[in-house]
Amino acid sequence: MSFLDHIRACNAHDLSGFRPFELEGHRLGWVRHALAEQLPGVDPGFVVTADRVTLAPEVRDFEARSSVLEHAARFLVETGAVSALRGEFYPVAPAWGAEPLMRIDRAVVAQFGVAAYGLHVNGFVRQPDGGLSLWIGRRARDREVAPGKLDNMIAGGQPIGLTLAENLVKEAQEEAGIDAALASRAVPVGAVTYRMETEAGLKQDTLFLYDLELDADFVPQNTDGEVERFELWPLDRVAESVRATKDWKFNVNLVVIDFMIRHGRLTPEEPGYLEIVRGLRR
Repeated sequence: MSFLDHIRACNAHDLSGFRPFELEGHRLGWVRHALAEQLPGVDPGFVVTADRVTLAPEVRDFEARSSVLEHAARFLVETGAVSALRGEFYPVAPAWGAEPLMRIDRAVVAQFGVAAYGLHVNGFVRQPDGGLSLWIGRRARDREVAPGKLDNMIAGGQPIGLTLAENLVKEAQEEAGIDAALASRAVPVGAVTYRMETEAGLKQDTLFLYDLELDADFVPQNTDGEVERFELWPLDRVAESVRATKDWKFNVNLVVIDFMIRHGRLTPEEPGYLEIVRGLRR
């Protein structure tokens, strides 16, 4: 394993197996050909040709478009492609910050290959010798995605209807028992992006990154059952674990690599350094 292996894994895809999902001149996502062919039978609001998936012109407003996607989501549950809907909705929009054209259940985002967003917080402690330690969460074994894998102290998808700041406060409380005052000290430090083909479809994700420096006596406490336990690891141990193992949730590798670059743990002497840096933002 290597740092580059993780980046390449998060960007492995073949678009020849998909056709674009478009609306109003915007490319919103990618749908596998087999699913695309089924969609007009699920809801006549879908219009499918050999080279794209779109919605019928009469399906014009936010709620009507969202209803068409809802029918497709329920179809995917009925056919067993998705175990259950989440009841948490993501915006479907031409770009970050643009007005959403419709909403989609989080469970079927990959099936439509739409852009999804989330936030990850690196909770770290500065040691007396100047070294850094990072709070690591062990994901609960019953998680549908990456059960038992290592994770950031705080991470979550970005639902429709919340600002990033509001979502940060919510996730900080749920995942680490951090109150709003402490969460507000988290510093936005950029984003990582990737495009990854999975069994479900295509993940086109942007993760907004935050650093939160914590006192030495602080211990995070999970409140939503999604984290089995937290451990404070020296950054050298984190680096070796990411480099040499598959113990981390797939996209968290990218977040931690970015943290190590920004804090000088991963330097230009690292083999493939420039490819690593470029690979974090596709």
